[in-house]
Amino acid sequence: MTGALVILAAMVVIGFLLFITDKTYFRHHHSSVHNGPVKEADGEKVEMANGNVSDSPEICCGQHLICEKTSLAIVSDEIIYYDDEELDRFAGRNPNSYSSEETDEFRDVLLTLLPQDVAGWAKSITLRKIELPSDVKDELYMLVEEQRANL
Repeated sequence: MTGALVILAAMVVIGFLLFITDKTYFRHHHSSVHNGPVKEADGEKVEMANGNVSDSPEICCGQHLICEKTSLAIVSDEIIYYDDEELDRFAGRNPNSYSSEETDEFRDVLLTLLPQDVAGWAKSITLRKIELPSDVKDELYMLVEEQRANL
């Protein structure tokens, strides 16, 4: 009987240690796969590619090369041009006011990007205060989701 109590006590102690280790690990490493946009770990507000500002406490997965390539979250203020300086003339314009030729300009740039540059281009467009036509925005989200699925 004493042997069974010793084994039971040892199992409780080991279970408690595993529980604490598991909680500590996930607090520091979150999940390596995330389905939403990346946000700062310290609770700082982050501007999302759709223009919304979020302050919900979701933690980046820690794999920044993957997160930055597939996320549309704005994590830096650096504007990178993808040979698309001509789109700056659309800054501040209502996305419903684009003509079909102007929409095709956005689409041409989007479709000539390398797959790994699509999310970066979307961040650049957002930082430049350019709103995409709704058709092009839908295509952009499809391309980003496709890239996420391929990782």
